[in-house]
Amino acid sequence: MRFVAFALSVALAGCSVSTASAPPPQPTAAPAPATKRSLVSEQVAYARLERVVLRVEPVAEKICRDNTTGVDCNLNIFIDEDETRISNAYQTLDRQGRPVIVFTMLLAQEAQNDDELAFILGHEAAHHIRGHIPQSQTTAAFGGILAGVLASAAGAPASTTGALQDLGGFVGSRSFSKVFELEADELGAIIAARAGYDPLKGAEFFNRIPDPGDVFLGTHPPNAERIETVRRTAAQL
Repeated sequence: MRFVAFALSVALAGCSVSTASAPPPQPTAAPAPATKRSLVSEQVAYARLERVVLRVEPVAEKICRDNTTGVDCNLNIFIDEDETRISNAYQTLDRQGRPVIVFTMLLAQEAQNDDELAFILGHEAAHHIRGHIPQSQTTAAFGGILAGVLASAAGAPASTTGALQDLGGFVGSRSFSKVFELEADELGAIIAARAGYDPLKGAEFFNRIPDPGDVFLGTHPPNAERIETVRRTAAQL
């Protein structure tokens, strides 16, 4: 088992569009004063997540091996003990391209039960299984190239062309972000269920975080849509 605590050392990024050179991860929920949160102790958080990893990791890795070709399915799961301000979990790649899933300590402490941790872990593993990082990189690159070509064809100066390429890359990276999240919710529910957890109970996590709404070029879909995706998936299991 590769679940350990560590001071964050890999290059990090957001949940579904992470790359080794991307900016820091975006929080799943907006930080709030600790006095308003119901937190378990760090010792309880470690024990709970370790228990969940022991059951969910082999299921996720088997689904990865059964449904991919040429993909590294050996998940490296960490808890960032230094991050106590942001409640977040995300999947990324380290500098050698190996899949990494990170829970911040605050999220581990905030989880109400094992089912929530199992669903979140399944969700992050699903991002890797579905290949969302390389897909996001491809759409970002294509968006940047297309914007640059159009700007050059219109006779824009080099400085403007560069800015438009950056904008095109940003739009490209966001184009399928919500779709990726729903895909990860669906497969994450399956992974949690096969590991013996209740994905519906796990998805109650969405009832406690701010609803991003249906924002243009937002990274996450509305919470209600995500809960409905899990309900629909669970009904089919």
